[in-house]
Amino acid sequence: MQNPSAASLALHPSASAAHTIPRDSGQHGVPHETGGVAPGDIAVGVVIGRASEYFDFFVFGIACVLVFPGVFFPFVDRLQGTVYAFMVFSLAFVMRPLGTLAGMWLQRRYGRSAKLGLALLLLGTSTASMALLPSYQGLGVGAIALLALCRIGQGLALGGAWDGLPSLLALSAPENRRGWYAMLGQLGAPLGFLIACSLFAYLWSSLTSQEFLDWGWRFPFFAAFAINVVALFARLRLVVTPEYERELDANELRPCSIPELLSTQGNNVVLGAFAALASFALFHIVTVFPLSWVMLYSKQVIGEFLVVQCVGALLAAAAMPLSGLLADRIGRRRTLGLLAVLIGVFGLFAPLLLGGGTLGQDAFILVGFVLLGLSYGQAAGALTANFLPRLRYTGAALTADLAWLIGAAFAPLVALGLSARFGLVAVTVYLLSGAVCTLLALRVNRLRPAPAAVPARAPGAAARQG
Repeated sequence: MQNPSAASLALHPSASAAHTIPRDSGQHGVPHETGGVAPGDIAVGVVIGRASEYFDFFVFGIACVLVFPGVFFPFVDRLQGTVYAFMVFSLAFVMRPLGTLAGMWLQRRYGRSAKLGLALLLLGTSTASMALLPSYQGLGVGAIALLALCRIGQGLALGGAWDGLPSLLALSAPENRRGWYAMLGQLGAPLGFLIACSLFAYLWSSLTSQEFLDWGWRFPFFAAFAINVVALFARLRLVVTPEYERELDANELRPCSIPELLSTQGNNVVLGAFAALASFALFHIVTVFPLSWVMLYSKQVIGEFLVVQCVGALLAAAAMPLSGLLADRIGRRRTLGLLAVLIGVFGLFAPLLLGGGTLGQDAFILVGFVLLGLSYGQAAGALTANFLPRLRYTGAALTADLAWLIGAAFAPLVALGLSARFGLVAVTVYLLSGAVCTLLALRVNRLRPAPAAVPARAPGAAARQG
């Protein structure tokens, strides 16, 4: 689950004339020299930071299936309890844009490092606090309210944790490696899922059902706090140094006026969110929803299915570098369009695979994770170049928030609720709708007038990047 790395729209420092970006290329001329800032150093901070955030969210998502129906919703049947858990799951994505706005205000008032430290502290504390919650049997409805409150804290924290490092990573990338460097920030998703799923697979297989529900499930939530501490220091190591602060400020990687952004380029926020919707729609359909379906309607052993999902995460991580190579060859937007078509085709076979027993369900996971790696690797900031440079930092963050809200927030809830009532064709409809939205958004973007030329800056000045 990630903030986008901004697609570049900048000039070489030595340029002496205005430069117009080819709309269909997916490539943008950007200098790869940023005052000594090494792309490898930025990439490490981005991957570690994003992996910790995804870990927190996937721990909650898996627990929505394995834990929460029995611990917090024992007064209803398993299906309804899972549906209620998925409703709580969606709260974080609803609150995320508010977290982004609050984070922008904090950054303007107290600085980037203070905002990031507070956001990650809130994220880790909200996740770890879930491990201390009493069950419904102990506190009744109050336990559910506390769970929802912690989930809201996760959403606010993730929105506030936007640090601009993915944008700086894109700025630092060589001109012909845009797709490769855009992919690096996305690697946190499969890594975070792999760690979370592995922990639950071990605990589920090693403990009795009673031990797991009594105390075993709490361990991954405790682990999240330690992981967030490591991620905090890894990211602060970058953003608080004078060199990085100088580069971030020089390239206008700072908050802008929200009313100005929405009034002048709000359409770009919406268009950018829909451009990657196929990937965001697929995200929870292959990570969280299948576990709930197998738990409720399949005879497959849950421990074995979790292992298959771990293998799928490894395949997604392996597919992401391939997405970078493909995007650098044909362009990021063409890559998104191609993968949207493949996701749509995959959706057509979803009922057959998920309803086809163990072999079909495993195939759904493995193929789905490969498609997720290929598509999500390029889903971040593909249309961010449409924003004016000074609006891109905030525009990129809100675009990602909207994409998560529309495409992924309610995916497990909608897919499970509709599939239980109307059959697995609901998964097909969900994935096809995401694919169609992506193709339409890319088409609309292609038909729009090209962005206004960006004047060249003086030689030696840092290029503008959002």
